[in-house]
Amino acid sequence: MHSDDNRESSPAEFTPAVFIPAELPEHGGPREFATPGSPVNAPSPRPSAVQRLLDELFAWFRTLVSAAVYATIIVTFGFQVARVDGESMIPTLEDHDRLIVNKLVYQWTDPKVGDVVMHYWPEDPSKSFVKRIVAAEGDTIRSDAGKVYRNEVLMDDSFIPPQYRMQDTWGPVVVRRGYYFVLGDHRNNSLDSRAWGEVPKKYILGKIQVRWWPVNHARIFENP
Repeated sequence: MHSDDNRESSPAEFTPAVFIPAELPEHGGPREFATPGSPVNAPSPRPSAVQRLLDELFAWFRTLVSAAVYATIIVTFGFQVARVDGESMIPTLEDHDRLIVNKLVYQWTDPKVGDVVMHYWPEDPSKSFVKRIVAAEGDTIRSDAGKVYRNEVLMDDSFIPPQYRMQDTWGPVVVRRGYYFVLGDHRNNSLDSRAWGEVPKKYILGKIQVRWWPVNHARIFENP
């Protein structure tokens, strides 16, 4: 018998499977996985407003304390700010001028004739004056009708205008060891060594170095 089925068989088509990998993150790095109780890259807690205020106040307090310490050291051992009260040093210094007093200079050198100095008042050391040294220890000082002689040499006072001179006669005075004779530049309006004698060296606080106020009359002082 012959079978009626004479169809030719053909092999079945096979379509291979294609594996498409999942897209990786753009950074290409390994993924991080959180573990319980350990968050990844957790931000640190920000300080509270009260804590920030306390930190700022402490920083200001530390700055103020440091400034106070430095100012104390400078005033005690170096320089001092002073104000002129009165007219006894006109025309060199005016009333209410602000000055810087150099307290270091006389630690290494002695005051010199011509220096403008700040010193304690010998009759009341709680008060201080600004005057000019006109004679040092061992010098002989005198005035004849307003002309001042130091060791019989006429002193140059050409920087004093006629209206500030005084036609007085006094002396001679021999300045004691360790003392200085001082005068105000406003000779007819000054309380100075003519009234209360010489000033001991230990009472001289320092040399007037700078007038810083008023600004338009600022000056660094040299002799005279």
